[in-house]
Amino acid sequence: MSIKELVEKAGRGDLRAFEDLLVHYQDRVFSHCLRLTANSDDAQDLAQEVFIQAFRAIKTFRHEADFGTWLHRITVNSWLNWQRRNKKLLIFSLDNPVNTSNGEVIRELAAGEDSPLEAVERQELSAAVRTALDRLAPEYRTVLILREMEGYSYEEIARMLDCSLGTVKSRISRGRRDIKKEIIKLRCEWDEM
Repeated sequence: MSIKELVEKAGRGDLRAFEDLLVHYQDRVFSHCLRLTANSDDAQDLAQEVFIQAFRAIKTFRHEADFGTWLHRITVNSWLNWQRRNKKLLIFSLDNPVNTSNGEVIRELAAGEDSPLEAVERQELSAAVRTALDRLAPEYRTVLILREMEGYSYEEIARMLDCSLGTVKSRISRGRRDIKKEIIKLRCEWDEM
């Protein structure tokens, strides 16, 4: 059965159809939650909240957007609400493994012919990017994750966040500017050590 058919059935109250949707999208939603929360336990809680909200709202799904994009939007909005409620310091790591249906996958860089110095510099830059990303305002961090890590278009991000295309472009621009400033500041701090 196609996703569209499952969504239509779930919208009419078919629990089995919603369960099939959940099985189909659970890894993708959990992976995104893990990127946002940087904590497996929090990611599980957030993913559960996403699917509860999706279940409650599926009758209102208008089929104008892709169902996965709709779920992604619920995920981002749930994370922003969760962050406000919990007021936790969010730690985001680009080095965290990704959980898939085939187990954990560790992100690796392709081996190059870097010298030891170049390898250390690359590790320092990676650490600076992670730290700088942690320091960004949530609205900038969110759009940068969606654009740079998840690969969504500006239009898709605007739909997910329910904001204008101009707002998305502005946030991405400001986020890139702020992350660059933070990286420069961190490198200066490290050079002084």
